[in-house]
Amino acid sequence: MLSAVLEDYIRAIYAIESDGDGRMSTSALADYLEVTAPTVSSTLKKLEERGLVDREEYKGVTLTEEGELVALEITRHHRLLEVFLTERLDYDWIDVHDEADRLEHHVSEELTDRIAEVLGNPPVDPHGDPIPDADLSLPEEGESTRLVDIDQDERVTVRRIHHQGNAELRYLAEAGVRPEDELTVVAVAPFGMVTVETPAGEQSLPEAIAQLIEVVPAAAADGVEV
Repeated sequence: MLSAVLEDYIRAIYAIESDGDGRMSTSALADYLEVTAPTVSSTLKKLEERGLVDREEYKGVTLTEEGELVALEITRHHRLLEVFLTERLDYDWIDVHDEADRLEHHVSEELTDRIAEVLGNPPVDPHGDPIPDADLSLPEEGESTRLVDIDQDERVTVRRIHHQGNAELRYLAEAGVRPEDELTVVAVAPFGMVTVETPAGEQSLPEAIAQLIEVVPAAAADGVEV
């Protein structure tokens, strides 16, 4: 049985790998978890001894096949808990990540499956992240683009907001940007600001924030080919 700390590391590696390309550096994991590089190295050694990660000096770390299955299981717990907290306990979607983080280590597979059944087996969590099913398979997703790469005057639907911290989520919530919202790109400034028309009005988003927002063409989100 893995400790909560080891599970946190596995899910963090999975999250970073999902957003990147292959192996990740120790420093990237340290930044993500807000711990020191020596702490990361020590913990990765424990995961490597258990056959859950593969490490190569100067090349970084990646999950093994067994490690990925563990990551998917933890991710399923976490994202279903986020849906349960928002839909059944009236938590705000920007506040559920840390609560689910604390709970994900203490729910059984039976309880997780019952939560999924009660919720109607949702395919995504409140941030738009895909939820693995009971077989740990992810739902199929079509192509998407980051908002920062969208041209002026295009209309898009927010599919997913990549979680980098509660401050970023709160910023977007206050700007009126959340999953399933429609946005129109009003202007793209040469220095990185992206101005969009949101359901709450016009907002200018820094490039670093626009990079977190995954979108699809608005018509495609409605099921119409474009």
